[in-house]
Amino acid sequence: MDLAEKALDRRQFLKLSSTVSLSLALALANKLEAQDMPAEITSISASELSLAIRRKDIRCVEVMQAYLQRIHRYNPLYNAIVSMVDDAALMQQAEQADRALDKGEYWGWMHGMPHAVKDLADARGLESSYGSRIFAGTVATQDNLHIARIRAQGAIFIGKTNTPEFGLGSQSYNEVHGTTRNAYNPSLVAGGSSGGAATGLAAQLLPSADGSDMMGSLRNPAAFNNVVGFRPSQGRVPSPSPQANLYYDQLATNGPMGRTVEDTIRLLDTMAGYDSNAPLSLRDSIPPFSEYHQRDLKGLRIGWMGDYQGYLTTEPGVLELCETALKPLSEHGAVVEACMPQYDMAQLWETWLSLRHWSMSDLKPLYDDPLMRELLKPELVWEIEGSLDMPATRISEAGMNRSNWYRALHQLFEHYDVLALPSAQVFPFSADIHWPTSINGKTMDTYHRWMEAVIGGTLAGLPVVSMPAGFDPQGRPMGIQFMGPVGHDREVLEFAMAYESATAYLDKRPVLQERI
Repeated sequence: MDLAEKALDRRQFLKLSSTVSLSLALALANKLEAQDMPAEITSISASELSLAIRRKDIRCVEVMQAYLQRIHRYNPLYNAIVSMVDDAALMQQAEQADRALDKGEYWGWMHGMPHAVKDLADARGLESSYGSRIFAGTVATQDNLHIARIRAQGAIFIGKTNTPEFGLGSQSYNEVHGTTRNAYNPSLVAGGSSGGAATGLAAQLLPSADGSDMMGSLRNPAAFNNVVGFRPSQGRVPSPSPQANLYYDQLATNGPMGRTVEDTIRLLDTMAGYDSNAPLSLRDSIPPFSEYHQRDLKGLRIGWMGDYQGYLTTEPGVLELCETALKPLSEHGAVVEACMPQYDMAQLWETWLSLRHWSMSDLKPLYDDPLMRELLKPELVWEIEGSLDMPATRISEAGMNRSNWYRALHQLFEHYDVLALPSAQVFPFSADIHWPTSINGKTMDTYHRWMEAVIGGTLAGLPVVSMPAGFDPQGRPMGIQFMGPVGHDREVLEFAMAYESATAYLDKRPVLQERI
């Protein structure tokens, strides 16, 4: 019996809510013992839902009905899911999934489960707008690799999750689909660029979610919505495409998000794996969830980097909340110590600017067309212009500085099992503004300077998990990042399992509104 079965066994079967049909209630009452099933289908974790579907305790049609009802009720305000597929078509797919199970056909752990794809990835038959007016209405003709892997596990694609234009910035707004709002307070931002994914998870509009991360795009929205976001080691989740730079552009990666660590691990297992079309993809394999074991915290050494000894500007309360979140780990025997990489952090930021500008040069054809340039957000224009006429010496210097940063963290890993710092420098802010122009009176000199806390893990290519760190007195969520050595994705996630067990932050779910 795996942990999903145990979770079901220990839960109480309460009165089914109105989101579950009477027929399902009767079926469950006949099939299950009193402790087996949570009250609402949409409150079941993805892992529990998967098991219930496989055992035929819940029919795929009932799952789709429950999620669509919740989406139609709450998504108009939160705007997490966009480009929705027609309900009738989705119900037909759910019926097909049920018929397959009845014939003994099991497609995979996501069999018949609704899934929405981040709108920076292509899913065959769905719109790929990338949050851009230039591509609005464009329908993808094939899946990206990690999306094809999710489809192969039996997921039913119901639409896309919202993202900022081309994924730029940690505020998921665009002129195609509008603004995604925070699950815990719809007046606040969801984060980004996987903002729709994070809000969709937290609001229980989706059982699991894929995302991507260049500048914290899996970690920042996870922090803002009290869910789990995991940036894998560089190369763990390959993203080959005919247009991709297979060698030099190694900043962004796709990865999973979940309401629980177990869900996150299961989706990582689906998305990860070597592909010969991606020559730098990792060749070692990620084990199935059944082989993961919660890490023993006793004697585990955690290096708390905080704000890099005052270098990072943080909103009052962020550091204190994260430090409070570390206390239960110490109570379970972990050793938490302040530490600091031997590195010039200002130089790291300049390294980031050089490599990020350079990575945007692929979009220069849009910039060169005056009509298209008018449709680009100012932040993207600024990024592209930063790449114009960039000398090779600047790229070479940035590459060496990036290498030295990796060496500085590698040295810390000789003394610590994981390194920690906040997932964000500010709490979720008003959804009416695009980005914070200042923190504590200090002006932010770029549209993303307030996100500087996340660049360290990206530049070193490390596996990084963002776990909830609690809520401030206003009820705003915050997260804490934990980094491990390159390739040690399993160990980082096993630590996350221990953190989840030692804390209770993931148990606090939002109370949704239908209007502001």
